[in-house]
Amino acid sequence: MKVGFIGLGIMGRPMAKNLVKAGHDVVVFDFNKEAVEDLVSCGASSAENGKEVASQVEVVITMVPNSPHVRSAVLGKDGVAEGARPGLVLIDKYYDMLMLMAGSVVYVGELGSGNVAKLANQIVVAVNIAAVSEALTFAKKAGTDPELVYQAIRGGLAGSTVMDAKAPMILARNFKPGFRIELHIKDLNNALNAAHAISSPVPLTGQLMEIMQGLKADGYEKEDHSSIVKYYEKIANTTVES
Repeated sequence: MKVGFIGLGIMGRPMAKNLVKAGHDVVVFDFNKEAVEDLVSCGASSAENGKEVASQVEVVITMVPNSPHVRSAVLGKDGVAEGARPGLVLIDKYYDMLMLMAGSVVYVGELGSGNVAKLANQIVVAVNIAAVSEALTFAKKAGTDPELVYQAIRGGLAGSTVMDAKAPMILARNFKPGFRIELHIKDLNNALNAAHAISSPVPLTGQLMEIMQGLKADGYEKEDHSSIVKYYEKIANTTVES
């Protein structure tokens, strides 16, 4: 199948590569020329804009940061809509293709249910990173090696995918973004608005929003969300490292 892919960022680039590896004919577009060249070197072809992508393919997948970016990519000048042909698909229709990119695909219900699941995920991730940061900061202040504490607790009930992904980054002082603070702020803001609209209490989400806004004010918005630990380090006057 000929697939268009718009948005080759932290998430989009590996997803597009998976489609190429699976044998699909992939046409890509991104303003980041280095990302486009990387995909072309893997076997994809490139387009100059969304319009050109849409004119060549059967399915278009967008992987961009937020709703304004989606509107621009699809409905803006030289966007997908301008190059779309009858039968073009721009929705999550192909289960097998989604599996190539994600490995796990769950249909959670009618329109809007996927958004709820995404926001729930972002709440859990943020709270988990904060808990890991708080625990490792506590260990450091107590005079115990936080690396050894991490190794001691990761195999028990405290262990999690988030802990195993983020604790090593924190301990290595590696805050290269896998998911930026500024994007998590956007997601938590959406979660807070959605929760308030239905009178669902989200006190931890509110606290995490304040923490992340503080990190943004300190200039860390472009860093990975594991930088949440820097909030704890600042108020505890310590640095979490092995």
